[in-house]
Amino acid sequence: MKYYTIITKKKFGHIFILTHMPLKHEIDMHLKIPFVFFILLVASCNEKTKTSNSEPSSKQEEPAKRSAVKTILFFGNSLTAGYGLDEPSESFPSLIQNKIDSLLLPYKVINGGVSGETSAGGNSRIDWLLKQKVDVFILELGANDGLRGISPKETTKNLQAIIEKVKAKYPQAKLVLVGMQVPPNMGYTYASSFKAIYPQLAAKNNISLVSFLLEGVGGIDSLNQADGIHPTAAGSKIMADNVWKILKGVL
Repeated sequence: MKYYTIITKKKFGHIFILTHMPLKHEIDMHLKIPFVFFILLVASCNEKTKTSNSEPSSKQEEPAKRSAVKTILFFGNSLTAGYGLDEPSESFPSLIQNKIDSLLLPYKVINGGVSGETSAGGNSRIDWLLKQKVDVFILELGANDGLRGISPKETTKNLQAIIEKVKAKYPQAKLVLVGMQVPPNMGYTYASSFKAIYPQLAAKNNISLVSFLLEGVGGIDSLNQADGIHPTAAGSKIMADNVWKILKGVL
């Protein structure tokens, strides 16, 4: 009796089927061979599907992580910008970014400080910066108003307008107001009225308050540059600590 052999190899699994059949069954094999190929084809497709479905998952994780990072916008004047410091990394917002990174918190700091900025200037500029998503907003303005003797009522109006714009654009954003004081030579009445701006605005808008940015820095020669106004790198570290005491609770 004559025999023949069918050898079938599965491409993805190294499966071999060796079948020895009598020649008299050749007609039956014409029916069985398609069935064998069908079984192998289904198995092959299932393996491809599993492979293709598993590949994108790892690739999708990275975009998800990036989208989870939130933005902290520091909006202020030369104190925020780091005026006179050797490196931008010495500004207090940059130092706070270092603290955030050390704790592996998902926040990215954006320094929106501009030297010489007044509250009025900030009110004019804020709309442009709010084009980017803001999750935490740190408002540090008013010092230049005080040095110029601008009415505390005017400063209050401008700061309130900035706060309202941020809340309107990003209702879920968390806000922190950074307090400032003016030197005693501006006069007791003016200095008192100016100092009161910040706690009043914080209470009115139910937002967090850093009572005084330059606490432990202002008036100390060794912590300030030659102009007696802008902090040195050492002074900037103290400012970062002053802000961080409040900000860490917000985050």
